[in-house]
Amino acid sequence: MLSRRVAIVTGAGSGIGRAVALALVAEGYAVALGGRRPAPLEDTARKAVGTDAQTLVVPTDVTDADSVRALFAATVEAFGRVDVLFNNAGINVPGVSIDELTVEQWKSVVDTNLTGPFLCTREAFAVMKRQQPRGGRIINNGSISAYAPRPHSAPYTATKHAITGLTKSTSLDGRPYDIACGQIDIGNAATEMTERMALGILQANGQMAVEPRVDLVHVAKAVVYMAGLPLEANVQFMTVMATKMPFIGRG
Repeated sequence: MLSRRVAIVTGAGSGIGRAVALALVAEGYAVALGGRRPAPLEDTARKAVGTDAQTLVVPTDVTDADSVRALFAATVEAFGRVDVLFNNAGINVPGVSIDELTVEQWKSVVDTNLTGPFLCTREAFAVMKRQQPRGGRIINNGSISAYAPRPHSAPYTATKHAITGLTKSTSLDGRPYDIACGQIDIGNAATEMTERMALGILQANGQMAVEPRVDLVHVAKAVVYMAGLPLEANVQFMTVMATKMPFIGRG
């Protein structure tokens, strides 16, 4: 059993999840890496720096309650506790008019982006309220879409609005157990998901425009800051975005 702080990161095989997981390892955390595909998780683990870097690869489907339960059980078995959960795993579907959206597409986004964080939060609560020392921190990956939608983004936008509600409810319900919960809302992080922005993306006025993106290192540093606070302090909401992206005034 380790004395160092322990974090779980979902969607740790790429993008924001990988960047945050590696940043937490660099800060001395033991990090459990959750995600659907084993190979990218193993690649993240190989990238962990430091002679005493501690990672645990746990292939996980966040839409499946048993798989999420196994992620937390494996983490506790390996590291003894859970201090931080970064609810990061998320997907999107191609942007189409809402009348062209299939039920299956809608459900796939809701299952991953909303039910997944709920299942992970439920397991985190079960561990954090009973471990000694008691408590922990849950950080939800929201989005600027939690405030303002893009065209043709109903499922993604709906789930990100809902994540804000989950964040607030978790903050309230966690108070008696020293469980803090905050949300980071990210605008145009430079990941595979946002590569299309460099070529031009549909705007609310119907025009196409290139949008700037922000390096993942800044997002990772922000999450590490949130994670490192003592439990009597909390960043309830933080927005990290490309300075010149069209958010202020959007919609």
